[in-house]
Amino acid sequence: MKLALPLIAATLLSTCDSDEILAAYGAADVTWQLESIDGAPFMADATLSFPAEGRIQGRGPCNSFSGRQTKPYPWFGTGPLRTTRRACPELSEEQAFLAALRAMTLAEVQGDTLILSDDAGREMIFSAAPE
Repeated sequence: MKLALPLIAATLLSTCDSDEILAAYGAADVTWQLESIDGAPFMADATLSFPAEGRIQGRGPCNSFSGRQTKPYPWFGTGPLRTTRRACPELSEEQAFLAALRAMTLAEVQGDTLILSDDAGREMIFSAAPE
């Protein structure tokens, strides 16, 4: 029993480092288009995708980004995001998008809709982009 407990704990901890369950619920192989942040329509172009287990990537109005997905479904978290550094007129919208994305802690996939939210009531709504 003493030997089995550390083995079980190690297995559970390694499961928490991937987004395998998020991908299994329909987030994989989809480019998600941001529709709104906190109920307000997002008028600029921003996307999010999950290209491989434990990875996220996307594009804001000005720059592309990539990083790690650090929590298993239904939780959501990102590691540090790497972004390109181009300037554009919609840079403030991009900063709002990336700040909101970093703050999200929960994920829910409902068919063609991805909802990211946090405990404070903030919410980002994405829809599956047409292929």
